Amino acid sequence: DLEKEQLKTLKNVVKHFENGLPLKNVAQITEILKLCAEKTSEQEAYTEPLCELIKLFGLPFQKNKSSDEVNYSVEVSQSIAQLGYLMRVPSSQVKIQICKSIVSFYDMELPGKLLSGYQPTSANYKIHMAEVGGLAEALVLSLTLVENQLTEMLWVLKALQHLSTSGICCGQMVKAQAASRLCLYLNGADPSGQLVLRSTDILWNLLENASKEEVVNQLRSLECVHTLKEVFVEVTCGFRHCDHQLRNDLLVIATLLAENPAVPMIETGFAKLLIVLATFTEVKLPNPLVKGFKITYSYEDFEMKKLLFNIIGILSKDPSAAQLLSENHVIPALLYYVKLNHQRPGFPDWSAAQYEELQLHAIAVLVSVAPVLVDKYLSCQANTLVLVFLEWCTGQDAFFGRGHSFHGTGGRGNKLAQMRYSLRVLRSVVALYDDAVSINLCDQGAIIHLLDILQYAADKSKEKESTVLLEIQADILFILSVLCENDVHRKEIFSCEGIDILIPFFKMDPRKLCSGLGHNCLLLSALDCLWSCVIGCYIAENSFIEKQGIFLLLDLLALQEKNLCNIILGILVEFSDNPKTTLHMRIWRGKRDQTAANLLIQLWRQEELDLGVKRDQYGKIVDTKRPITTSFQKQQKVVPLPASCPSFAIMEVSESMRAKVYSLFCKLGFENLPGLSAKDFVTLAIIQRYIDFKIGEVWSEICAEIKEEFRPVTPDETTLKLTSELSKNIGKTVLDLQTEVLERQHHHEIQQEKEIYKEIQASQTQRELINKSWENFLTRTSNYEELKVRNLIEKKI
Repeated sequence: DLEKEQLKTLKNVVKHFENGLPLKNVAQITEILKLCAEKTSEQEAYTEPLCELIKLFGLPFQKNKSSDEVNYSVEVSQSIAQLGYLMRVPSSQVKIQICKSIVSFYDMELPGKLLSGYQPTSANYKIHMAEVGGLAEALVLSLTLVENQLTEMLWVLKALQHLSTSGICCGQMVKAQAASRLCLYLNGADPSGQLVLRSTDILWNLLENASKEEVVNQLRSLECVHTLKEVFVEVTCGFRHCDHQLRNDLLVIATLLAENPAVPMIETGFAKLLIVLATFTEVKLPNPLVKGFKITYSYEDFEMKKLLFNIIGILSKDPSAAQLLSENHVIPALLYYVKLNHQRPGFPDWSAAQYEELQLHAIAVLVSVAPVLVDKYLSCQANTLVLVFLEWCTGQDAFFGRGHSFHGTGGRGNKLAQMRYSLRVLRSVVALYDDAVSINLCDQGAIIHLLDILQYAADKSKEKESTVLLEIQADILFILSVLCENDVHRKEIFSCEGIDILIPFFKMDPRKLCSGLGHNCLLLSALDCLWSCVIGCYIAENSFIEKQGIFLLLDLLALQEKNLCNIILGILVEFSDNPKTTLHMRIWRGKRDQTAANLLIQLWRQEELDLGVKRDQYGKIVDTKRPITTSFQKQQKVVPLPASCPSFAIMEVSESMRAKVYSLFCKLGFENLPGLSAKDFVTLAIIQRYIDFKIGEVWSEICAEIKEEFRPVTPDETTLKLTSELSKNIGKTVLDLQTEVLERQHHHEIQQEKEIYKEIQASQTQRELINKSWENFLTRTSNYEELKVRNLIEKKI
């Protein structure tokens, strides 16, 4: 009778709360649920009431006061979490009802009749309580309880689908290893296909809403990757629209996995499958991996093609995948798109816009693949194809780019997008500094061809500048720099047309350097090209100098842009071996009649200020023992180094501008320099002894290293002491010279002041005489008696 009474009571409880549980009663109902769950394992009669009670949790909770949601939040969150633990009840009916109630959190219908004095809680209240209570984690752990029960498994996955829309729940699910658990169930038997669909959707949500790195880390096991591969093969053979969508979803997940080198994409054969699929339509070779696969040219197939290209680009970053890419003819497949757009070979079913997007994507992938397979790249005559394609890009063919895609940026109505990525391909292989690549390009007349394209892009920039055009010019300049470096014959070829094209870059409006479009990068590329393509070739150097190139470089140097000064000074140092350079530097005059010597001294002072070198208010030496040592060098501790490693004093020479300024003054000379003030001569005295000071720095480092390791013998110690004293004496000599210069300047200023005072005094005396003469004139003309006296004097005289 007790069992009947309990069942009757449970039925009355369900009836009483059929319109929703008040928040204050949720905890009590949860206790009843626990008791029912305990009895269910022994008496099946309690299963039905238990399900009815669980169903109540799917209805909106009722609140009496607005504050009830906060006041009962702890009890409610714990009660909702208890639903996850009830999944342990060995009843399919209970498990399914729990999942149904959880799903109803997200699509809740109000009951037909509300409790008197109560109103439903807010729409997201239960979802928030599920997040707080950790329901998602408990539900993931329950997957092991339903792994052999398809219906229950699908309901759990449906509930997890809804929960995974929350970032908090996704975090809890990842904590419970949801990604790896779901992946291992993907290839389970399921005629409906819902298992794969729901699991994939949850994985997507986990990747979007939780830590992507952690999710990928859970999927990196051999078993997970192998399972993903099997499922992908299965859905790839499907013909339904949903199969194609699912295939693309799995491809995105595979892409994220491929980005992690630790994922065994190659070991499982997944990488090879994806590569073969990517080149399926371009490589006309039978392969059992794609037997029966057909491309329908639908939108989903178009997206699949782009995803596969993207995966090839990712795999190219993994050195272990190079052999796979080579064996499966990836280079020929990508080169298949380096053809004129109006031909569209082999792809009549793609629209013009789709083909253009695939073409640009393929060339963009070739940028990363070509350097990895450079031998294959050369064997396919890729340089020839790219150069011919670039010729089409500059031609008058009636082609208008759509510019729809990411890679088509800036290419609407023109061929600039195709030109941009083709040049990137050349840049990527040329950047290897491989002689075979350079010889292959130069043998085909690439230097002249690239100069024509550079002129074309420069002319287009005059009409309307854009980041794409600036990038195109910068890439061409880089390619030319690599091709012509260390080869005098190529520099001569370049000088025929290249210098005339190069000169306008150095006349760039300085205001454009801060525009953000890329002019700064373009100017640096032009300077690099000048260094590599002109310097070292006597003909090219003379041509550049005759076209006032040195004047243009000094004009740029006068801007005192920090990122330009060092490279310009380096170029001037290289040019200074040519005697014409020194002459042009002496002739040059900047704003306010500034001379080259004055400009170089200004740069020296600014560099010392940046490096923290100590100088007094007049620019004189402060520390005679270490007169040019930077603040960074002073902070360094003594570190004994092998002879092959340069010390801080030596490294500073290559990193700062002072050595370059000193080298230029060695060519200009340290005397008879016009346009210098006394302060300039004070600085010039330091510059003149730069090499002596630097030798002293090196000896100082040697002394410190020796004393750190051992005590030198007496003769060596004496020699080191004398060397140190010699360096200090040089510093004192320069300081005395600086003092003398300043005193001479001070004396000169005093003399000038005296002369000016004499001029003022003479001027004042003259003014007094004039005033006295005027007074006499007035007296004579206004006083009759005085006038008679003066007349008598004049008669006597």
